[in-house]
Amino acid sequence: MLILNNKIEVKDIANIEPGVVYFPDMIKGVVDIEKELVGLNAPMHSDIEKLLLENGSRQEDLFGFNILYDDFEIEYDSLINIPRNRDLGYPRAGTTIEDSKMCDRIRGVIEKWIVF
Repeated sequence: MLILNNKIEVKDIANIEPGVVYFPDMIKGVVDIEKELVGLNAPMHSDIEKLLLENGSRQEDLFGFNILYDDFEIEYDSLINIPRNRDLGYPRAGTTIEDSKMCDRIRGVIEKWIVF
């Protein structure tokens, strides 16, 4: 589990921590939309969320995502997104961020650190 401090090619994300693979088909990540940080590679998004919080991030600025290895698609799906979806005005908030403006903002931060 780490917070990116250098850009990385998306094809290389599976190997960012040699020998530490939690899922064969994807990598989990959390983005801090205010500090423009990305944390990657943990068994649960909440593990990365905790790391970012310990490094000064605010809970309301964190959103979970997955990058699928087969097509490098970004999924905006995580349990940590449920309260953020409520903050965005979705009364029956689920795990997937559906607000297109927020998805664009999240993707912008991800693309600051990961080259697709």
